This record gives sequence, structure tokens and C-alpha cells, in this order.
Amino acid sequence: MIRPFRSAAVAFALLLGARAAHTQTLAVDDPILRAIWAQGMDSSQAYPLAQALMDSIGPRLNGSPGHRSANEWAVARLRGWGVDARNEPYGTWRSWRRGITHLDLVRPRVRSLEATMLAWSPGVRGKVEAKVMILPDAADSVALAQWAAANKDAFVLTSFAQPTCRPDSSFRQFARADTWDRMTADRTRARDAWAARVTKLGGAAVVQRVLDRAGVKGILTHTWSQGWGVDKIFSARTERTPALDVSCEDYGLLFRLAERNQGPVVRLEAEAEMQGEMPVFNTIGTVRGSTLPGEVVMLSAHYDSWDAGSGATDNGTGSTVMLEAMRILRRVYPDPKRTIMIGLWGGEEQGLNGSRAFAADHPEVVNGLQALFNQDNGTGRVENISASGLVGPEAAWGTWMARLPSELTRDFKVNFPGIPGGGGTDHASFVCYAAPAFGLGSLNWEYFTYTWHTNRDTFDKIVFDEIRANAVLVASLAYLASEHPEKLARVRRVMPTGRDGQPTTWPTCATPARTSGESTR
Repeated sequence: MIRPFRSAAVAFALLLGARAAHTQTLAVDDPILRAIWAQGMDSSQAYPLAQALMDSIGPRLNGSPGHRSANEWAVARLRGWGVDARNEPYGTWRSWRRGITHLDLVRPRVRSLEATMLAWSPGVRGKVEAKVMILPDAADSVALAQWAAANKDAFVLTSFAQPTCRPDSSFRQFARADTWDRMTADRTRARDAWAARVTKLGGAAVVQRVLDRAGVKGILTHTWSQGWGVDKIFSARTERTPALDVSCEDYGLLFRLAERNQGPVVRLEAEAEMQGEMPVFNTIGTVRGSTLPGEVVMLSAHYDSWDAGSGATDNGTGSTVMLEAMRILRRVYPDPKRTIMIGLWGGEEQGLNGSRAFAADHPEVVNGLQALFNQDNGTGRVENISASGLVGPEAAWGTWMARLPSELTRDFKVNFPGIPGGGGTDHASFVCYAAPAFGLGSLNWEYFTYTWHTNRDTFDKIVFDEIRANAVLVASLAYLASEHPEKLARVRRVMPTGRDGQPTTWPTCATPARTSGESTR
């Protein structure tokens, strides 16, 4: 039964009362909360956990050998802390092993280029040397196919070449107004012209398929993330042609040489191994509750990543937080009232497939869910809290926050009841059932420009003061949710109207893709 939600003023009043109750450092009288703080701040294992995961195991492309190694490593860590842990298969995915990649300019001069093979790209045998050409301004995909057949012995540049790889923030700080206006106007005209060229050919996916069928030597792409030296790097759309992202600076170099008929030639060495459909897993850990074992508090983060960097802030940091929180809880809260679980999900980057599959396969967990805490947006301290469109949990949140030290809560911004998440990260896989699943939103730390899905998402970008605080926060919330006297309510808010004036609806639960062939993302 859907009923109107209470005013968010109720929640804000509770939170203001909570903050007023704080004095200075660790003004909490709960010995478990004090022990969680001491364990997480003074005896933290976040750094060695993250270092082993990001540096030694590395990126965790869905279905890859690295992903499977990370699953096994997490189970070993959890079992070492006394957690009943397992890797639970939920389907299969095409497995791909990245090998060595070198792309070098050999004419008209020699330069080693910064280039990364796209995920699931075919490799090459030995070394391939060929000229570089720009995607033609052809009439349509048929004309493109004819051009490609005549230019099979070429690497083809298929992306817009940025006129400058200097971020806009630099121009805003230093350029005169006329310089800024001229640069942005020229860039917009050139970008629009390139977009029209690609659109005539059927779009980027069609372009890659046509070139792939023609058998060109390679496809060179570029997706600048608008920061110094950083690209977004995703997956190839080819079956036999290697596809690579080339850095903004080096892509522009190749483009200018080809545009001015200066004869660019590159040499490529690219190793890759296609391993076929392989099982994919969620890593699940369980500590059975002593009083209410059928009710569950879940620690949640996606474990897979893209693999151009190390998968550090997306989402090695969230995974580290949940692992460290579970370690802390085992040390200071070994006999929880409710069952405490950890879910490190696979396949998030392909459509939340791991968490959606787990929710579909385990209705007993969804029905018994007391609270799920999910973190998935970088290294920053948690500052945004939403009730995910449910009416009732705001009272529990107010109670919990009143018991937490202000060091953890002073930057919080709350949105109660909020809007249910329809996708984007894994708590949405549970919200669609109207289960109390909460996304813990973090401070930005230039996440979307510099580390989200980029070649710079590496260990050094982690800010461990923030990670330690987040692990203490999650462990504290898990303890408080476990001990909470009532099960959290599941009353859905009245949904607001959309921009079109029509009422919005609660998100439906999507069917997870269980194999690569079912993927729609």
C-alpha cells in the first residue's frame, strides 16, 4: 500500500538533534562504537588490503583471470577473519586476458605512443606496421565499406581529435576572453562536423563493425575525459581487428600528421587471449545472527572494474571499505543480533548483473533485508545519504546518527525520503523490491574527470584518511542496524511527477544478463 511520505522536516529535525548532541571527539557512550573507531582508526588494515587488491591483483574486468583471482583472494581474507565465505556463480561471461601492448610511431619520426588496447579487443600476431589514415567523410556505410576494402593496410583514426588537450579550467584561469571564445567556438564547429561525419556512416558502432569486416590493420580511438592525460577507456566492438585508445596528445599528433599528408606509420604489438565463456561470481560472506538470523544487514560494493587502470576508485575503494568494515565487526562485534553479510558483486559494469542475479536468486535475503549499505563513487568520505524513496527509515537514520561521532557525520547531506535508484550502482538491485538499500554517496575528489572508467584509476589516487573513516562509518551503521529494535519499514513514497508532467513510477526489477550473449549494456 503506497501512502504519502512524511515531511523531510522530520528527518532533518532528528539529524539536527543528533548533531546538537555531539560534543568533541568521540562523545559516544557505546563501547562497541568506541571499539569500532579504535579498530578502524588505530589498527586499520585498509591500506594493505587495498594495496594487495589494486597493485598485486590489479584490475578486475568482468570474467577475466584477474577478476577470478580477486574473488579467491577475498574469500581467503574473509575466511581468515572467521566469516563463512564463498564465491557464488551467477552465470558466465566472455573471459579475456590482456597482454603486452606497444604502439610506436616509426615515421616521419620515432615516438612511443601512449595507447591502451580496449577491453575484449583481438590482439595481433607478432608486430604489425602500417600507415595511419583518417576515417573518410563518406556518403554512408556502403561507401565506407568500399573505402575500407581499398585501404585494408591501414590503421584508421575514428574519433574526433581535440584541438587542445589542455583542460578548460586552464583556459578559464589564464586565457583572455577572446582567446577562450575563439577556442571554444572553433572546437564546437570541428566537433559538430566530425559528429555529422560519423552519423552519416551509421554511428560509432557501425563504423567499427564495417572496418572490422574489411580487415583493416587496426582501429584507433580516443575518448578524452577533459583532464590532464586522462581518457575514458571501455570495450572494443570488433571481432578480428585490434582496437586501441590513444591518449589525447598522441591521437592529436597522428591526426595532424595524417591530415597534412606527412605519412604517419605506426608499429603495433598487442597480445590478447580470448578464453571463451567462463563462470562469473559474486563473493558472499555471512556471519549468522544470534537472535534474528533471518533478518540481514548487507555490506555492498561492486568488485569488477574496467581494466585500463587498476580499478582503484571504481570500485576497489568501495570493496576495500566493505572488507575492512567486516574485519572490524568480526573483531569487536562477533555475535551480531541480525545476520551480517557482505556482497562483492560481479558484472556491475555490464548492467548490475551480479547483484541483480543475487537478489533474484535469494528472495529470502531480499525479504529479510534490514539494511543494505552500498558505496561506489570513489575515494571520498561519505557525505550524501538518501532513504531511496522509502518512508520510515529516516527515523532510524536519525537515531543512528545521534549515536555516531561527529567526525563521521558532520559533512552529511540528507535526502529523505529521496528517490529510488533505478540503476547506476548495486543498491538499485534491491531498491526495486522496495527493500531498505542505501547508497552512500562520497565527496567528489574529481572522480568523474580523473578516475571514473579511466586510465588513471590507480592506487595512488586513494585517500586513506577518507577510506578509514568510511570503513568505520559502515561498520558502525551495520552494528546499529543489526541492533535496531524494529525491522525497517518498506513503505514507498508517493512518486513525484516528471519533467513531462506525468507521474513517475517505482523502478521495476530488471532481469540480469547471465551470459555475454544476453548483455544489453
